[in-house]
Amino acid sequence: MAAEDPVNDINRRFYEAFESLDIKRMEGIWLREDYIKCVHPGWALLSGWDAVMESWRRIFENTEQMRFTLTNVEARVQGELAWVTQYENLASRLQGQTNAAVVLATNIYERRPDGWFMIHHHGSPVMMADPEPHSTVQ
Repeated sequence: MAAEDPVNDINRRFYEAFESLDIKRMEGIWLREDYIKCVHPGWALLSGWDAVMESWRRIFENTEQMRFTLTNVEARVQGELAWVTQYENLASRLQGQTNAAVVLATNIYERRPDGWFMIHHHGSPVMMADPEPHSTVQ
């Protein structure tokens, strides 16, 4: 087994918890410590268990559906820490409206005796140019 395999597994379970919109599943991914951090696209830095979990509750309560296709996934293990970078190609439904976005995400995990746990999630929106520019002048 490669060192990255358990990290890839917890990273996959993070996105499954995200898609499930189930706060209990999300709580099981994160390390219950005051030093955890989270940055959702467009949000300020959140610090500590209570603030991070409240952010997930708010997202889950206001989202009907989320689906991720992850691309360019790269995991690295260094001692008791690991990080995964990837593009989140996201399709979501909010208030009956379907939305699509691309987010560049970094997830950091800490190894504990009972497994790997997330300690940091940072998502930044990726601005993409219009593939076919068009003019309004005829």
